[in-house]
Amino acid sequence: MSNDSQPAFRKSLNLVDSSAIIIGSMIGSGIFIVSADMARTLGSPGWLLVAWLITGFMTVMGALNFGELAAMMPKAGGTYVYLREAYNPLTGFLYGWTLFLVIQTGTIAAVAMAFGKFSGVIVPWISESNILLNLGPVKFSSVHAVAIGSLALITWINSRGIRTGKHVQNTFTFTKVIILLLLLLAGFIFAGSDGFRANSEYFWEAATIDRATGLVTPITGIMIVVALAMAMVGSLFTCDAWTNITFASAEVVNPRRTLPLSLFWGTLIAFTLFFLSNIVYIKVLPLRGMPDGIGVIERGMAFATNDRLGTAAISSIFGDYAALIMAVLIVISTFGCNNGLILSGARVYYAMAVDRLFFKSAGRLNSRAVPGNGLWIQFIWSSVLCLSGSYSQLLDYVVFAVLIFYVLTILSIFVLRHKRPDAERPYKAFGYPFIPALYIIMAVIIMIILLIYKPTFTWPGLVIVLLGIPVYFIWSRFNKTA
Repeated sequence: MSNDSQPAFRKSLNLVDSSAIIIGSMIGSGIFIVSADMARTLGSPGWLLVAWLITGFMTVMGALNFGELAAMMPKAGGTYVYLREAYNPLTGFLYGWTLFLVIQTGTIAAVAMAFGKFSGVIVPWISESNILLNLGPVKFSSVHAVAIGSLALITWINSRGIRTGKHVQNTFTFTKVIILLLLLLAGFIFAGSDGFRANSEYFWEAATIDRATGLVTPITGIMIVVALAMAMVGSLFTCDAWTNITFASAEVVNPRRTLPLSLFWGTLIAFTLFFLSNIVYIKVLPLRGMPDGIGVIERGMAFATNDRLGTAAISSIFGDYAALIMAVLIVISTFGCNNGLILSGARVYYAMAVDRLFFKSAGRLNSRAVPGNGLWIQFIWSSVLCLSGSYSQLLDYVVFAVLIFYVLTILSIFVLRHKRPDAERPYKAFGYPFIPALYIIMAVIIMIILLIYKPTFTWPGLVIVLLGIPVYFIWSRFNKTA
């Protein structure tokens, strides 16, 4: 995708680097928060763990299946390229359009704001109430300044070359994994078991818990499946971003071997940490609690203050220092997470621009052989989302939109095996055709349930995808005219 007038991508990412991008992009702030809402939806420790296990199965199996496509087409753009080659340029564009508009930039904005908010626990000056500039509907606080400042810094770091970006990624990924492992070890060894004792009374009794009153309503039969699907919005979002390494395929050393291996090990390691974290939550805290509870035990997992489960769980070990310790971990975690997201996202816009489906400037590599313009375009839109405050609403639609494209991508394995039976496939999808088919069926069931029971979260996501259709034709017509 390069020509003689510009630098070519440099192959610098080995197996460790590639796995670090996956692990670092997956571990942000979600694991310390989302299980609180999942607890209210399922009301049962056993079913909460089932939701995470299903999510883990889908994530790892999805990664193993993506490995075939990544090894077959190790090009910058990853998923965008697979969809374009399997179907048509429009399908690829719809993915890239949604990725830029919502999926990647919305996640980057949300992670940056979490970085800013938790930095405020360490430095009190950083606060949403500390308004630096009031522009009427837009209030620029010190949290915004820190969040957008972190995005500018990470974008600049990654504009300096893939080696600089990967060194930052490795440093932050290894640091947060070590800290998280130490906290998990402390949770298993030193924390009390008040949660286990309380949770054993209703371990498999599924129920919904009213957020305002704490009222517990038992659920049975098919409604448990519905509750699982709705709860998995949180776990699926937390486990997302594992495809990011495929975006940077052109910079991976020996990609036909490295990409499938990194997809497997990266997703497996990250999910294992997520699952162990939930076991610690269940060990330390009762799942059910009361919204007006005085302490963390009384509030339980379902009513942890501001859904900050991680802080509530380690407070039984570190007491008053829990909030500070968790803030430090999340600051490190979110910075590393955004480095992986920012590094990889610009490669998709580069591939689109080369196909004349994105801003032309994004399709050029700078002197350091990275898509510098694409990085800064991504920074601008992510910053707008930070300031608009709409990132949290946009993220509500992300899971549904992501599932649509994951289904289409896994389905493309079948399509390409039919269209290109003789193409070189250094790695073949695990369990083909049964595992890919099972993934598609599970994802479709989840999407149908979400469309029926969470329409306000799903239909807008579908609309965002469909809005890309007229944009595609307008953009294509403009390019033909030009």
